[in-house]
Amino acid sequence: MNNSTDQNLAPKPYKLISFPKERPTLAAPAGHDRYQSDRLHGVLHLTLEVQTALHVSTGIVAMGSDVGKKGIPLIKTMTLNADQQLVIQGSSLKGCVRSIYEAITNSTLVVITQKKKDRNRQIKYYENKYPQCRKPLEIDLKNSLGNKKLCPAGRVFGALNYQGLLCFSDALCVGNSPCVGFMPSLYSPDLERKKYYDSQGELTGRKFYYHMSRSIDPGENRGVPVQQAGRLFTFETLLHYKNLLPAELGILLIALGQDPQHPMALKIGGGKPIGMGTMTVAVSAIEQTIDVIDRYRQYDLGQEAQLTGAEVQEFMQRQIQVAHGSDLLQKCQLTELAQVLNYPSDRLPPAGMY
Repeated sequence: MNNSTDQNLAPKPYKLISFPKERPTLAAPAGHDRYQSDRLHGVLHLTLEVQTALHVSTGIVAMGSDVGKKGIPLIKTMTLNADQQLVIQGSSLKGCVRSIYEAITNSTLVVITQKKKDRNRQIKYYENKYPQCRKPLEIDLKNSLGNKKLCPAGRVFGALNYQGLLCFSDALCVGNSPCVGFMPSLYSPDLERKKYYDSQGELTGRKFYYHMSRSIDPGENRGVPVQQAGRLFTFETLLHYKNLLPAELGILLIALGQDPQHPMALKIGGGKPIGMGTMTVAVSAIEQTIDVIDRYRQYDLGQEAQLTGAEVQEFMQRQIQVAHGSDLLQKCQLTELAQVLNYPSDRLPPAGMY
């Protein structure tokens, strides 16, 4: 791109959330061999409401006629189930929530996508900033579970050769058919990569996009057609958890936006720079295991407490308070991130070329 074009580029509306100054604390994960009586097990019933247009791409471009949109030659698709309901894959939800959990706990960097020319800088960053974090994945995980040591996010969400303690089901759209929107072409984030590093060539933080009051739709003549979920579309899903400490469950609930002192919404899918992908989360019910022993005595799931209404809020706020009193939660990073992911927002998408 020439300089005149560069001057017209809209700034990407994100902020880098700082890293804690201390090294990540590594510990052995709880494992999956049994349900531990001093930990929490259950299911969260989640309702996700779309606040700005949502597109979670399949990576497939289809003919418009093949997806019921005859007036559009080609369209980027979202996942549909056999009943033609829009689907958000559980893996996409898990990655979105994990990124928040990593930022507000002192967790290692699980994935850094860098070009080969930046490989030496990546290794330097790992060795200088987090000298412990490469070894567990490459060495300790080859040994028995008792020798594995993982960061807070790794213990809950999983790591190489370790499944984790959460299971995100696919989220199904309720009551709405997919619609079509248009996205502008977005310039490569590589043009802003220098913002991610300090003068020593080390990363300065984790990247999170701000929520917007609306998303940009440039229209058919200027945009790329995408299959999407429109504003106020609703998705429902289940999140199974097991062997979580109360503080771990509390931090998970904070990441899902259930802390009234730090209200946050999820940012998921494509088009984040133009305001797309904002979803709010509500917990409609919780199934909480009461008697762990029953799970081994009978075929069904054993005795469960079905929490609804005020019981849900009471249970969640109790775990959130435990999290705030725990060393797991990084208060400074939580404050920074809550300012970025706070919703509702009156922020508008920046003007210019995307």
